[in-house]
Amino acid sequence: MPGIAARNLSLEGRRQLAVDLTHVLPLYGFILDAYIIEFFTDCLWEKLPSSWQEALDGLTPPEIATMLLDMPSAGEEIRYRSVWPLTLLALKATARALTFTRMPESLGPSEFQENPSQSSQLAAQFRKHVKPKKQHEIRRLGELVKKLSDLTSCNQVVDVGSGQGHLTRFLALGLGLSVTGIEKDRKLVERAQHLDQELLSILKKEKRRKPQIISAVPHRPPKHIVSWVDPTNLSEGLLSPLESEASQDPAASGPRRVLLTGLHACGDLSVTILQHFAYCPEVVALASVGCCYMKLTTPGGYPLSHWVSGLRDHRLPYKFREGACHALEEYAGRLRAAGPTLRTHCYRAALETVIRSAQPGLCRPGVQSIPRAHELPLEEYVRLGLQRVGLDPGLPLDLASLHACMAQEHRVVAFFSLALLLAPLVETLILLDRLLFLQEQGCHAELLPVFRPELSPRNLVLVATKTPLGPALSDLEMEES
Repeated sequence: MPGIAARNLSLEGRRQLAVDLTHVLPLYGFILDAYIIEFFTDCLWEKLPSSWQEALDGLTPPEIATMLLDMPSAGEEIRYRSVWPLTLLALKATARALTFTRMPESLGPSEFQENPSQSSQLAAQFRKHVKPKKQHEIRRLGELVKKLSDLTSCNQVVDVGSGQGHLTRFLALGLGLSVTGIEKDRKLVERAQHLDQELLSILKKEKRRKPQIISAVPHRPPKHIVSWVDPTNLSEGLLSPLESEASQDPAASGPRRVLLTGLHACGDLSVTILQHFAYCPEVVALASVGCCYMKLTTPGGYPLSHWVSGLRDHRLPYKFREGACHALEEYAGRLRAAGPTLRTHCYRAALETVIRSAQPGLCRPGVQSIPRAHELPLEEYVRLGLQRVGLDPGLPLDLASLHACMAQEHRVVAFFSLALLLAPLVETLILLDRLLFLQEQGCHAELLPVFRPELSPRNLVLVATKTPLGPALSDLEMEES
């Protein structure tokens, strides 16, 4: 879905965008705040304006992708088979006009054209143990971090929430940066260290086998620290665990200039990274990718900026933020394919009617994943679902009622698609708030779409520096030829 580029907006333009978003989102709160599993129990379809019901009822999944989400198949034109109400068309236009674009400008052909599981642009040793999505992410973010580090003369990169160290390893052993990963889970750190040694062994064997090839990248392994990043001690809390490491590093000399990064740092951790960057003098550059917006504390993690905090309708309830984490492009692909996986939401909504009938006080219980649920007969799915929430799977079922639910599968898909159409507006406001916060602290910041959204839905990278870089900051998105 098209959108606007943050780089094209002045500070006043960004502030006005925040104002517009806080005016628009409350208008559609009844959609954003709805749980699709309550489609039947809460009569969600009837809550839509009747003119919307008439326009959306009976649309096939590919038509929903094309007409509602503006995501047609390649070469397909958008052709409405009926006159849509102006309010629905206005919603579509608003979603386009007030959303940050998620499409990188500079990406060439997909790196997975030849092999869907192996990136053609990432060296084989960095693909081992790494899924395609992560291969794409560490390559693209790694290249951006390397360019940003060179531009800001950083002598240390700190990867916060480094997990198994895939990004940390690529930055250090693939791009030659001095990198430290900080991760609170000791088991993940031990795994990262094991993978480091495995990769170093591979690199040594390659060097012995091909001594004529001298790598320009020094094989300096990353460091890993088991530590929790304190969100309250913003002056020294982040860097204090690095002091002992620095004292043991003979290469460490001169003033420390740190670049902070975090790849899909969950919830408030992304916020903490931003705050450490803003308030710690030694941290001079930032490249942050957030996720799990529903885990943000409110207030606290959102809103951050004085500007958004001062707007009357800035509040984003849990369900708004949870919806902003969905994969819009991936779902549009499923719509275009019109496959059986689309019925899963209708199955779960039908199950909810049975649960409420059997135990009225039990609402929206978590149902453990049922493998390949869409391939099961509805009755079998319902009985498995009852068992997973602790109810008798042998309860008598009103099969006529269940089949009546399934007859409305297309409506469930249409309603869920409406929520997905609105979800990027919520993500835009959250990330815009972070952008404005950094600007209020005197930093220079941009928000760049770096990953392919169909591979990595949370693909907007918040990039910031303490000193101005001019157009070079926006150009970090550009892919190397």
